[in-house]
Amino acid sequence: MLGRVSSTSSTSPGSAVRALVVEDEPDLAEALTRMLTLEGWEAEHALDGATAVRLARARPPQVVVLDVMLPDLTGFQVLQRLRETNPAVCVLFLTARDSLEDRVAGIAAGADDYLTKPFAMEELLVRLKGLLRRARITAGDGAGTGLVVGDLVMDEEAREVTRAGERIDLTVTEFELLRFLMRNPRRALSKSQILDRVWDYDFGGDAHVVELYISYLRKKLDRGREPMIHTVRGVGYILKPAVP
Repeated sequence: MLGRVSSTSSTSPGSAVRALVVEDEPDLAEALTRMLTLEGWEAEHALDGATAVRLARARPPQVVVLDVMLPDLTGFQVLQRLRETNPAVCVLFLTARDSLEDRVAGIAAGADDYLTKPFAMEELLVRLKGLLRRARITAGDGAGTGLVVGDLVMDEEAREVTRAGERIDLTVTEFELLRFLMRNPRRALSKSQILDRVWDYDFGGDAHVVELYISYLRKKLDRGREPMIHTVRGVGYILKPAVP
C-alpha cells in the first residue's frame, strides 16, 4: 500500500532543510509535517515504509522522523535502506516502547535519537535541531579542521574518519561523540560531560545512551585493532593512541 504524501515548502529551493516524516497515523503525520513546514523546512510525509524509501531516493532528506511500527516494513528495515544510499542522514525513531532493549535495538540499527510516544511537538523539534547542529547542516557552519590521535584521523569538513588508512562510517551522533573524544585526547571525560556536549538538550541524565554509543564506537574503531577508547572506572571514558 502506498501512503498518502504531503509536500510543501515555505522557502526558496535549496535553502531549507529537507525533512521526511514516516508515520502511519495520518493525523500525526500531517501535524508533524505542518510543524516542520512552519519552521521553514521542506517537509513531506509517507504513511508506509515503501513510500518512504522511494521518496528518500528521489529527494534525499537531511533528517528523517521514523516510526518503528509501520504497516509494511519495520522502521529498522527502512533505516537500513535509507543508510544504503544516504549514510549521513539524521534519523530520529518514534516508538511507543521505552525499554532499554528497544533503545539498544534502535541505536544498533543506526538511529541518531529515540523519542517515545506520546511526546511534545516542541521536544521533537528541539531534538531534530540538535541532530542537525551536530551534522553541521544548518546555515552558517564554518569550515572544519582535521583531528589526529595516533592512527585515527578525522576530517571535520568532509566528515570522514579513517584509522590506519581504513575508512570508518559513522552515524551523525557517533561522529559527534568521536569528535568530542578526539578534541580531548588523553583526558578522562565523565558521562555527564559527554551528555552535555553531544546531546545538547535535556536527556534526563540517562547515562545509558552514552554507554551504548561508546559500545558501538568501540566496535567500529577498535575491532581487530589495539583499543583506543578506554573506560576509566568511576569517571567515564578516555581516548588515547593505541599502544603498539
